[in-house]
Amino acid sequence: MELEIRPLTPDLWPFLEDLFGKTGAASRCWCMYGRIGAAYRKRPGEENKAVFREIVKRGPPPGLLAFHGDVAVGWCQLTPRDAVPALDRQWRVKRVDDAPVWALSCLYVRKGYRRQGVTFELILAALKTARMAKAPALEAYPFDARVSPSASGSGYASTFTRAGFKVVARRIRARPIMRHDLKETAD
Repeated sequence: MELEIRPLTPDLWPFLEDLFGKTGAASRCWCMYGRIGAAYRKRPGEENKAVFREIVKRGPPPGLLAFHGDVAVGWCQLTPRDAVPALDRQWRVKRVDDAPVWALSCLYVRKGYRRQGVTFELILAALKTARMAKAPALEAYPFDARVSPSASGSGYASTFTRAGFKVVARRIRARPIMRHDLKETAD
């Protein structure tokens, strides 16, 4: 499948809105979980949506959209880790060191396009984007499907392993913290 992957800029907001639908991708989240933690559940979905839209308007782009033709089929939130501070309030994915890593903290693929390589292509594009931004490493917090068959908005460890990520911490068996060192692969 031919995909075009683009940073989420304000002009592309309608495509994200279409991709996420009325539910905001998952339970009204609108990619606010990494920013405010479980508090997103206490707010109406429209409030989460409005706050995330302001983040997009303010810039820089908070992630990447994958397009198949003129349809947005996938999303990944990609930011410096500091932009998703709620991660540090979760002991499972708390920082492993002080490196100024970037985080790929959310993935979403449209029904009908899943299990077709969209996630892998988003991960590769995220690596390229983080490398261009001079990030020293890109971190992810996927599930290990060998341990837990749970559905995941953060991807699966096997996909990240295929893209060259390594486990840097594992506080619980099913949820490794994985990292791709971008200094090793710099041009």
